[in-house]
Amino acid sequence: QVQLAESGGGLVQPGGSLRLSCVASGDIFSINDMAWYRQAPGKQRELVATITRGSTTTYADSVKGRFTISRDSAKNTLYLQMNSLKPEDTAVYLCNVEAIRRDYRRSRFWGQGTQVTVSS
Repeated sequence: QVQLAESGGGLVQPGGSLRLSCVASGDIFSINDMAWYRQAPGKQRELVATITRGSTTTYADSVKGRFTISRDSAKNTLYLQMNSLKPEDTAVYLCNVEAIRRDYRRSRFWGQGTQVTVSS
């Protein structure tokens, strides 16, 4: 199995910044695409940003110019730098990765999530 552990969430004032991290561990041969999703209360899960093995990135329109996704493949770690945060960014942020296990099976895995609350 592959485990994902997110960290870095918290309470921040509007206009503030946070940096989320997601560390993948366990039965990993390599990791392909990585992504951040978020889910606010009463809303559907939303794709926030993605990054490929080659570090090509995509962003939801709502976060373009404010959020930056990055990865450290040597450490199996995914990051999300969030700047100019708004109250509407409040959500649980979840990490999602496509991992190739040591038996070469390819599977997607989810983390438990980290809460981000933007409020004055």
